[in-house]
Amino acid sequence: MKDHSHMEENIQDDAGSDGIDRRGFLGCMAWAGTGVLWMMSGGILKSYGMSQVIDRASGTVKKGLILPKSDFSFVQISDSHIGFNKPANTDVAGTLNAAIAKINGLPAAPSFVLHTGDLSHLAQADEFDTLEQALKSVKTEKIFYVPGEHDVTDNGKLYLERYGKGTLGDGWYSFDSNGVHFIGLNNVTNHVDGGLGYIGPAQLSWLEADLKPLSSSTPIVVFAHIPLWAIYPQWGWGTDDSAQALSLLRRFGSVSVLNGHIHQTIQKVEGNITFHTANSTAFPQPAPGAAPSPGPMKVPAEKLRSFLGLTSVSYVEHNHTLAVTDIPLAETGSPAETK
Repeated sequence: MKDHSHMEENIQDDAGSDGIDRRGFLGCMAWAGTGVLWMMSGGILKSYGMSQVIDRASGTVKKGLILPKSDFSFVQISDSHIGFNKPANTDVAGTLNAAIAKINGLPAAPSFVLHTGDLSHLAQADEFDTLEQALKSVKTEKIFYVPGEHDVTDNGKLYLERYGKGTLGDGWYSFDSNGVHFIGLNNVTNHVDGGLGYIGPAQLSWLEADLKPLSSSTPIVVFAHIPLWAIYPQWGWGTDDSAQALSLLRRFGSVSVLNGHIHQTIQKVEGNITFHTANSTAFPQPAPGAAPSPGPMKVPAEKLRSFLGLTSVSYVEHNHTLAVTDIPLAETGSPAETK
């Protein structure tokens, strides 16, 4: 497995002496938000940035905001990196709690929460303890996890003890909710040279068997840590054998793939499959290719908003029905659909 401990040293210090401090970071986090609210209606997922739903001052839903009716909802958070304490953010537990406060401010508790990896920074027991203590306050029925590469520095032993009960292999599994089939994959335990994710033959074989009995009309949501599409392979932002997994998903009419790892929101649409990466609750990373290397990025307070959830890049390759419709909410209230 590739060692990612070098990432701690790759802090982008473009902010210089104006780099954000703990108080400034927490203040911005109060309105920036890092979670994604997913609402399912008729087999179609719609996503809402938490900062666009929750009012900064009151911590409750913005006045006059009307969310559409949905069959059910869930929230995705990612990359908490509990244990990280470098200049990019010296209080990652605090920023995680800021995200949790936004979840708890939703008008209805989400059915569950998906955490798409890097729960911890070094897979230490005390880091997992801090995460678990914080997440106990989330108003939801259940939290589902997949590991990030920082969670398996001990080959995943402690992660599987804590979060792998009832899973298969290195921690993959599936479940059904409200007519939607959810699949949690591990693409970090055996990732390959350059840091690319790797699913592996055993997991791919299981995935094929898991999907086989499902009708093609079943909505599918796949969640894993490293993106299942080649965002920037030079930085390991992609999965080496993702094409094999995606080929198994193409017969389904609605497929949504949710990932973390890159600490920023980027979307791509390929026919019936929509890919969506989530922001980190801990710190931003540079845009693909915008720095010599990936890693924690220290930014000035006035620029933080652009890195924590309010900017997205969409890549549309085919004009088909979307599995995910991203809907930013205007400051004044009504949602406006992005074309």
